[in-house]
Amino acid sequence: MVRFRSFAPIFFILVFAFGACTKKKSPEANVPNQKVLRFSTIAKLKGMDPVQTSDLYSSTEVNRVYENLFQYNYLKRPYELELLLAESMPEVGKDKLTYTFKIRPGVKFHDDPAFPEGKGRELEAKDFVYSLLRLADTHTQSPGWWILEGRIEGLDAWREEMKSKMAADYDKPVSGIEVVDARTVKLKLVKPYPQLLNVLAMPYTGIVAREVVDKYGPEFLNKAVGTGPFILEEFRPSEIVTYRKNPNYWGGKYPSEGEAGDQERGLLADAGKALPLADRIEVRVMVESQPRWMNFMKGELEVIGVPKDNFKDAITPDVKLTQEFQQKGIGLEKTPALDFTYNSFNLASDIVPQFRDKRVRQAISLAIAAEQAREIELFYNGLAIPAETPIPPGVAGYVAEYKNPYKVANGIEKAKKLLADAGYKDGKGFPEIPYDIVSSTTSRQIAEFQASALKKVGLNLKILSNTWPEFQARTQRGQAHFWGIAWSADYPDAENFLQLFYGPNAQPGGMNRANYKNPRFDEIFNRARVMPDGPARTKLYEQLAKIVAEDVPVVFGVHRVNLNLTQPWLANYKYSEFPLNEAKYLDVRLDVKASNAK
Repeated sequence: MVRFRSFAPIFFILVFAFGACTKKKSPEANVPNQKVLRFSTIAKLKGMDPVQTSDLYSSTEVNRVYENLFQYNYLKRPYELELLLAESMPEVGKDKLTYTFKIRPGVKFHDDPAFPEGKGRELEAKDFVYSLLRLADTHTQSPGWWILEGRIEGLDAWREEMKSKMAADYDKPVSGIEVVDARTVKLKLVKPYPQLLNVLAMPYTGIVAREVVDKYGPEFLNKAVGTGPFILEEFRPSEIVTYRKNPNYWGGKYPSEGEAGDQERGLLADAGKALPLADRIEVRVMVESQPRWMNFMKGELEVIGVPKDNFKDAITPDVKLTQEFQQKGIGLEKTPALDFTYNSFNLASDIVPQFRDKRVRQAISLAIAAEQAREIELFYNGLAIPAETPIPPGVAGYVAEYKNPYKVANGIEKAKKLLADAGYKDGKGFPEIPYDIVSSTTSRQIAEFQASALKKVGLNLKILSNTWPEFQARTQRGQAHFWGIAWSADYPDAENFLQLFYGPNAQPGGMNRANYKNPRFDEIFNRARVMPDGPARTKLYEQLAKIVAEDVPVVFGVHRVNLNLTQPWLANYKYSEFPLNEAKYLDVRLDVKASNAK
């Protein structure tokens, strides 16, 4: 899910720690005239196991190697699912509960010692089933179980049975999963699941080979043997990850159609060419924005989100490139993101039990909102859109005219009254609030800005800096009490945002890390999640958004706008909310690069 966006460092959700694995570079690493894509990631990587990919950064790296049954079309908008490892769209029963999938023939896993004679074998239906079971297996501790929980007949029961065993029995049949033949799988759902194909495009369901997992055991986290266009070459999660082109890639061609304007932008110049187009990928871990900026300016990164401290160097007041950057041939993409930033309460906190009082949460929201206009100018270059609910513009359920009653610019007095009504007049008697952030300059600046806003109603924040893995672990395990993060769409449907507030998704391990539970919300959500897309479902989404706006389980921040700069030699770059397979479409125009080097 990397967006190659200019992140204000309020981050996405992640999990678990990692080890380091170094692979010897291939002889091709220093071959002249290679097409090398050079990227950066702003967070240390936790590993390469698909079932652990709950964060944007690791997901991006995993999907250079692993593939799913489906993906989103690279060029078309609105976003459109298309076939990847599936040979065809599934055959769906009249009851909307039975799905029969055909696996694409001729697809092979990367060569690896886990296979006989080190040669990758052909992908089969059993691999898809095994990968689903790994996601359900409690021993893998996958944070992605929520996408399958309560969905497939017999799978929840299998999960519960395996929980008490030393190791899961992947050979034990599940009533709702049938391997019909080597290339056919039939799934039987418990109830309709309109998002099924969307979740089968998520990194969690990337297909792995059982013999590879068995061979490497715990070290599988640091390995990657998939069917994708690139082969993992070197993995140092705190420093660098490199890949080389898969010489045996099963196929795939650059698309020959997109949306209006793509032809004029040169995005169809490579139509019909075999993928991937580049020879290598190098990804460097750069937590701070200034090293990333310096590397981009030296021509050592292909694309970068515009850091707030360099905004005026590159962007004019009317949000265009400065003349200097235009003369260099640098490209600019401005795109609204399908996301929202927020500060999350832990409603199960034993350190700040006061959070369970809705009036306290409403007061905190009002205090922070009073300074939001200035915050947007300081940290988002004036481009972000205030988030009234979790549903962003461009997604059904977003209501442009709706105004959150606890996000008003002049709400300080109301905030003070709410705190007084809760027994904390002028903040007296209220404990210091631990506020977890990721260690970076901008993260601390945002935290200090919000701490200043809360002081105006008598509340104090204690800022706790964490490494990215520490931050992930604390939020997942319920050890954090108040923290700033963001959520970006896994698929273009409001359910993906609203599931953050669904009671059964609460901790341990679920995505409802606020531990918010509202029976009315859950009842409406359960109705909406089995309905097909349409006005009736959208109306329910709107109701759900208003419920969480009133209850304030989180303080809603902003919907971000992405500004991305690209080098003149980078071809085929188009911003996507779902760019997990993006790299295979990108190319490096070596002649343009050579010309710029002179």
